Amino acid sequence: MNRVVLVCLITITGLAGDRVHATTPAIQANPLTRTQIVLLGTGTPNADPDRSGPAVAIVVDGTSYLVDCGPGVVRRAAAAFRAGVKGLDAPNLKRVFITHLHSDHTVGLPDLIFTPWVLGRNVPLEVYGPPGVTAMTDHLLKAYQQDIDIRINGLEPANTEGYKVNAHEITPGIVYRDERVTVRAFPVKHGSWPQAFGYRFETPDRTIVISGDAVPSPGLIEQAKGCDVLIHEVYSQAGFQTRPPEWQRYHANFHTSSAELAAIAAQTRPGLLILYHQLIWSSTEEELLKEIRQGYDGKVVSGHDLEVY
Repeated sequence: MNRVVLVCLITITGLAGDRVHATTPAIQANPLTRTQIVLLGTGTPNADPDRSGPAVAIVVDGTSYLVDCGPGVVRRAAAAFRAGVKGLDAPNLKRVFITHLHSDHTVGLPDLIFTPWVLGRNVPLEVYGPPGVTAMTDHLLKAYQQDIDIRINGLEPANTEGYKVNAHEITPGIVYRDERVTVRAFPVKHGSWPQAFGYRFETPDRTIVISGDAVPSPGLIEQAKGCDVLIHEVYSQAGFQTRPPEWQRYHANFHTSSAELAAIAAQTRPGLLILYHQLIWSSTEEELLKEIRQGYDGKVVSGHDLEVY
């Protein structure tokens, strides 16, 4: 399984056995791999300065496809571009697939609309997501109307297309296809949300499934069977036990425990299981991985921002 090679200010994490971590990563891409997975944000609503909000980039032959746009998404993409992932230059951020409309997954949407435009994107942003995403983008454009007017009608040589948004409210099935990738949306259960989605990406050399926020469901298991990479949210069972009862009820109905994820992985057998959106609380990543490995013997890593697989 292709992993990032990081150099400069390196420290061994010990979390994945053979992975290294770096304060300032320099990414050395595998020239034999057409598809890169870049973890732009692995965080939760918690304001952890080391973890930006949920966002994953699938980069195929230098073209980027984002999943979710949590806070910090554009600057994380800029950091990955600076480190060698050419498809994540700001003007290349042209499409995003949103799993659901929780704020931690969408607070970066205005950033994704406007910053790449200011930096040269000259085509509308394509946004795919559940019902409600059109209203969200419409309201954002209205909220920033003065900014748009000044940039277009003032002295700034801004183009008149790059701030626009084409919003696509999706249903389960194939929602996007081009010569590099086929993207399939599938429904997942996320507490009270009437509609939430996971995504399955099929590229020339890899099949990647991203859970979004979800509890276990037969549909998710079916989509993930035999995939090359499963990127799945998770919470620590040990940390969960320390939470107040009302929060335990919430998390049990909105998210996947380490034991539940181990069972999902044992059924689907992905080539690599990547944990993201990790709710750890008073526990540790080491304990979280131990909990997973109690029920699953395959390859598993706890993801961090700016790792590339």
